[in-house]
Amino acid sequence: LPRMQSSGSKPCPCPSFKLREVASMYFTMIAVFLVILVVALQGSAPRGSDFPYKVPLDPQGLLELSWNVSYPEQVVHFQLLLRDLRFGLLFGMSDRGEFENADLAVLWSDGHNSYFGDAWSDAQGQLHMDSQQDYQLLGARRAPEGLYLLFRRAFSTCDPKDYLIEDGTVHLIYGILEKPVHSLQAINISALHRGLQRVQLLKPNITVPELPSDMKTMEITAPNVVIPSQETTYWCYMIELPGDFPKHHIIMYEPVITAGNEALVHHMEVFQCAAEFDSFPHYNGPCDSKMKPDRLNYCRHVLAAWAMGAQAFYYPKEAGLAFGGPGSSRYLRLEIHYHNPLVFKGRHDSSGIRLYYTATLRRYDAGIMELGLVYTPVMAIPPGEDAFILTGYCTDKCSRLALPAAGIRIFASQLHTHLAGRKVVTVLSRDGREQQVVNADGHYSPHFQEIRMLKELVAVFPGDELITTCTYNTEDRSRATVGGFGILEEMCVNYVHYYPQTQLELCKSAVDPGYLHRYFNLVNRFNDEEVCTCPQVSVPQQFFSVPWNSFNRDVLKSLYGFAPISMHCNKSSAVRFP
Repeated sequence: LPRMQSSGSKPCPCPSFKLREVASMYFTMIAVFLVILVVALQGSAPRGSDFPYKVPLDPQGLLELSWNVSYPEQVVHFQLLLRDLRFGLLFGMSDRGEFENADLAVLWSDGHNSYFGDAWSDAQGQLHMDSQQDYQLLGARRAPEGLYLLFRRAFSTCDPKDYLIEDGTVHLIYGILEKPVHSLQAINISALHRGLQRVQLLKPNITVPELPSDMKTMEITAPNVVIPSQETTYWCYMIELPGDFPKHHIIMYEPVITAGNEALVHHMEVFQCAAEFDSFPHYNGPCDSKMKPDRLNYCRHVLAAWAMGAQAFYYPKEAGLAFGGPGSSRYLRLEIHYHNPLVFKGRHDSSGIRLYYTATLRRYDAGIMELGLVYTPVMAIPPGEDAFILTGYCTDKCSRLALPAAGIRIFASQLHTHLAGRKVVTVLSRDGREQQVVNADGHYSPHFQEIRMLKELVAVFPGDELITTCTYNTEDRSRATVGGFGILEEMCVNYVHYYPQTQLELCKSAVDPGYLHRYFNLVNRFNDEEVCTCPQVSVPQQFFSVPWNSFNRDVLKSLYGFAPISMHCNKSSAVRFP
């Protein structure tokens, strides 16, 4: 192709793009690769409305990704804004954010010409041109704010070197080339300025409900906080509603991010405090500070949750989340996770969440129900496991007791584990047969938790079962990981958002403790080492003393698979259904 000149009078300051074809011999067959095909044009940036989803990739905000999803075509369109283009970049996806075994789109320059191609990295991090070019470059455009790169990628390409784009979390990776390279193979991944960003790429195609004319807003924001100069901070701030605040329905919420801090505000949650306490102390400081009053731990009822890349959250037109009025606490806790890897100093922040609410109550109150495993040490994961599975049940007996005859409708879900969690899935079962997946995340990260709207309502009827399965990796741990509230303990939870609200707030299980006691006795009989199973020793201590040979691991897996369960079918007051 002839090199195209830019339409403006000023020459394009970036290297020119040109088309190049490379033929490669594979045994006796010849495959033609499309390596680069685009001209950098000056002009205005593409319309933002074409790309409704946006996230900064790097902490400085030099790389900004926008995208849209076409479900009919099964493709994602990407728009990358490079504010400070050096000699190219790598952008792509991998299982958990590694640069090895990654699926990449690469833009690189040798100082004279620029090239674009679909590549992959092997287990050593060496780059290879892909024989099947599935990142399709659609255009490049220079604007005052930087270079826009436009390309597309199908969800599934049937290429074994490509990442399968699925529902749930996607680990995006990027690397910036600081100097020219003469070929793709010459790029040294380990020497790049690089990082990762987690997003939900496949957003649901939700119809935005009509909002009422009497809708009001309430901004729950941090009071000009100075972001601490450390990589990770959880900041807590208490808010008190007016004393005579009547019952309202929250019908949507959205993030409020202080300009310039888009890359630092990682996620935010608003919790309502427990109604049994008349008052809560005011607090504004780090959540892990010794100065934080213990009573703030009783503010755990999630009203809103946002994570980087998420948009506004809408409740279905039939339902709203009740807050205010009798039986509802006036105290709310805002929690913000600041991710500051470049350790910026003196950054001020007033980010938070804007609630949209109405006094015209909708037909149904929305409810939140906990599914999965009870927080108990009887559920444990041995050390050194790459994919250990635990499952929690909401049984047919519980749903038969607690759900109305017309059933409930689940419209959103928030998955939750601690640091060892790698996958989470909840399935709906009816009459012993799996009906549908409620929510699944095959690349789940405990560092990226948000309430996700489901693509379609899930109807749950009396007698149905909801089965939540979590997969854990403990390869970096030397002793057993038990269930519990601590960050090094584990959880397996799906907070499902549904309507109409019922009395059922918790529908979870754990292994029967009596059968676990039999397990410890068996371990004692079959092992030389003494495992103390005395009643005065706690369950965690018994797990810590187990020698984790293959026999003890396999028997524990079998126990969790086949032993009877202890079922928790609880009302909101923690009273169990009979």
